[in-house]
Amino acid sequence: MKHKDEIEQVMAMIDAAIGSAASYREALADAKEEIARGGNREQLRMIVESLVRATRDVETSNETLQQRLNDSRQEIQTLEKNLAVVRTESLTDPLTTLANRKFFNNSIHRLIAEAEAKTSPLSVVLTDIDHFKNFNDSYGHLTGDQVLRLVAVTVKQEIKGQDIAARYGGEEFAILLPRTALTQAVTVADHIRGSVMRKELIRRSTGESLGRVTISLGVATWRRADTISTLMERADACLYAAKRGGRNCVIAETALDDEAESQVA
Repeated sequence: MKHKDEIEQVMAMIDAAIGSAASYREALADAKEEIARGGNREQLRMIVESLVRATRDVETSNETLQQRLNDSRQEIQTLEKNLAVVRTESLTDPLTTLANRKFFNNSIHRLIAEAEAKTSPLSVVLTDIDHFKNFNDSYGHLTGDQVLRLVAVTVKQEIKGQDIAARYGGEEFAILLPRTALTQAVTVADHIRGSVMRKELIRRSTGESLGRVTISLGVATWRRADTISTLMERADACLYAAKRGGRNCVIAETALDDEAESQVA
């Protein structure tokens, strides 16, 4: 409501400025006619004084309008910044500061359309924290939150500007790697795995070492016949194959294809 009132006030001032300009044009036209008819010195002096007053009125009106427009521009810029903050917050997971599931869903729609249009690769990495429930049960939810943040920070450090990392749900994270083929995506996933494993978890309240965190990762690449569901299902199948295979490892969809072929054979 405040911004609506502001717009109405500015529009009213613009209308007033237009009216002042019209009045000024009329004053100039009248003065031109008076001068054309001729007159004595006193009449000319009065015409000039009238024009000076009209000019000052227009200048005052324009200055007031300019100031109001400047104020409105600043208010609009502030509003845009506030809206940007609100939008960012609505698409960000507050605990890890990664993108949230909503942002991930929006992004994967866009990136699949881009991959299809440009016939460029798009890979997905799903990762899950190994034995996360044990951290929560043994050390409490605050330590569990610390584990989530540790993994999130590590993921951020290992991806590039075009890549998108999101908290997918619970202790699960998803990473979109546009223009990245499966082999490259597996390399990225393994770098993330190794970086997480090298970090030691320290209990903040006591400084006690709680050991090291490990993660399991599954990697799949978009195929032309894929829907979002089929792509994510393959990545999920790879993730659970990694967990079944002993955790702290990366499984790509080619490994599942090889396993299926060997079973058929």
